Parts: sequence; C-alpha cells; structure tokens
Amino acid sequence: MKFSAQHIANILNGTIVGNADVEVNGFSRIEEGKPGTLTFLANPKYESYIYGTEADIVLVNNDFNPTKTISATLIKVPNAYMSLATLLKMAEQKKTKKSGTDSTAFIASSAIIGEDCYIGNMACIGEQTLIGDHCLIYPHVYIGNNVTIGDHAIIYPHVTIYDGCIVGKNCIIQAGAVIGSDGFGFASEGEVYRKIPQLGNVVLEDEVEVGANTTIDRAVMGSTIIRQGVKLDNLIQIAHNVEVGENTIIAAQTGIAGSTKIGSNCMFGGQVGIVGHLKIGDGVKFAAQSGVMRSIGYAGEYIGTPVLQQPRDYFRSVAIFKKLPELDRTIRQLQKEIEELQKNK
Repeated sequence: MKFSAQHIANILNGTIVGNADVEVNGFSRIEEGKPGTLTFLANPKYESYIYGTEADIVLVNNDFNPTKTISATLIKVPNAYMSLATLLKMAEQKKTKKSGTDSTAFIASSAIIGEDCYIGNMACIGEQTLIGDHCLIYPHVYIGNNVTIGDHAIIYPHVTIYDGCIVGKNCIIQAGAVIGSDGFGFASEGEVYRKIPQLGNVVLEDEVEVGANTTIDRAVMGSTIIRQGVKLDNLIQIAHNVEVGENTIIAAQTGIAGSTKIGSNCMFGGQVGIVGHLKIGDGVKFAAQSGVMRSIGYAGEYIGTPVLQQPRDYFRSVAIFKKLPELDRTIRQLQKEIEELQKNK
C-alpha cells in the first residue's frame, strides 16, 4: 500500500517541503535510502546522508535547516524519531493479525480467556488464570496457575510466567523471558545453605515491555514490582523484592540485587550493576558498566565503579590516570632534587 507525502504529513501534523504527491510503500535507514521508501533524520551525526539519500521522503525535526540541496521531500515535525515510531506502529497494525486457539494448546478448564485472543501451538495456560481481551499468546508460552494477564498483552514464544504473577494491559514480553522464578534466597547454617521459600509474586503494571531472556524474580513475601511504562532491554536480571519506578529505561545486561528501590524516569546504560537494599531517586542516570554500591537520592548523571563521580569529573580523572607513570617519575625526580638541595645547605 502506498502513501503520499501529503497523507503522511496529515497523520503527523507535519509541514511538507518539496513534492507533496510523492508516494512511498516502505521504510529505509537514511544511509541506505532506497527509492519508494521513507526515512528519518533525528541525530545530527547522520546529516551528511540526507544530501545523497535515494529515499523519497525524509522526516526531520522542525529546526532542521539544510546546508545543501536535498532531492527528497521533507516532512518537518516536532520530533522525527517519535513520528517514525507512529508510522511504524501503524504499519505493524496493518499486518495480518493472528487469531484463534491452536488445537495443541493446553488451557486448564478453570482458566478464563478473553475475547479475540490468539493462543499458539503448545502454549500452556494453568488453573484459575485470567487472560484479558485481544491478547497474543505465541507458541510454547507457559503461563502458570492464578496468573492475570491484562488486555492487549503480547507474549512471545518460550516466555515463562510463574504462578500468581500479574501482567498489566498493553504489556509486551519478548521471547525467552522468565517472570516469577524464585529469588536467590538462602540462609547459611554452618557450611550449608538452606533455601528460603519465595512466596511472593511479580507485578508488571500497564505498558511495560520486557526484553528477550530477561528474568524477574518473585518476591520472598509481597511483590517484585515493575511500575507502569518501564522498558527493560534483553538479558537483564531483576532480583526479588526490587521495585522499578514508572517510565524507567534499563539497557541490556544490567543486574539489580534484591530489595533495591529504583525511582521514576531513570535511565541505566548496559551492564550496570546495583547491589541490594539501595534506594535510587527519580531521574538518576547511570552510564554503562557503572557499579552502584550506595544509595543515590538526587537526579543526575553518574559513572564509574563504584559510582562516585559525574561524567565530566570522571573523564578528567581518567585522563590523569593515564599520566600517572609520568607524574610518578616527575615526583621522584623532584624528591631527589629536594634531597640534593637539603644536603648542600
């Protein structure tokens, strides 16, 4: 299906610069732009590609001012990246929607399935479980007993959701994720470790996305809680009784130890490690590979292991660290000169 620049501009409330009648039927990256496609420019680092792209339409921010001639039609919008997301979502919704229940799926007799759901082959849904309306449950998903899944949830293949967990509306759980496995709780008795039963659950509030192969442990008591709008990347470990605040974004390979409380609107880079029983305030940003060993109550950017500095101070320290051998030689030389001066007094 083709769409004209004018039609797209109407959807996005954008302003056209160029041919309003040009049509596209797909998307492409700006550095690989092809005729008949739409692309976007949001990061100034990629500006050079816009002057040679073969894409017919480019979404740009309102403040973009070209320095050379551009053959493509531009659609100016407040946020090019968000506008692209809107168009991609529309394209996804036009795909053929899966529906019905595969004959090989197992659904317990006491489970309740909402309207217009898809349940794929070999999926398993346990006793007293409630699945909301318009959900997509892909093949080989395991959903335990007494689980609640909200409307419009999408659960991809090989996801495991343990007993008693709650998944809100419009949640997306990517392939291989595990929700509600036992937390890492053991009590030492001499040289032996005794397992502490994990009797709580996991609660994912509305609009949460969980990346592929991410694991979220159930609480010892109460709930491990992922608040509304949180986005978790792939390969993240969230331990028992952790709470992640609204609209926080966490990148891959991050690990959060038990009972730590994360504020709202935080951003964590990849491979961040956070020890247990800490409190992280709203709006905190940790750079990749940061090691967090103390509570941080104030919004800001932090980096390093352990996290002690803001990025500018950290990079200054790194620059000095590289010069330590030279500084050491200088100090030793100065010490010798001082000793010589003292001898000659």
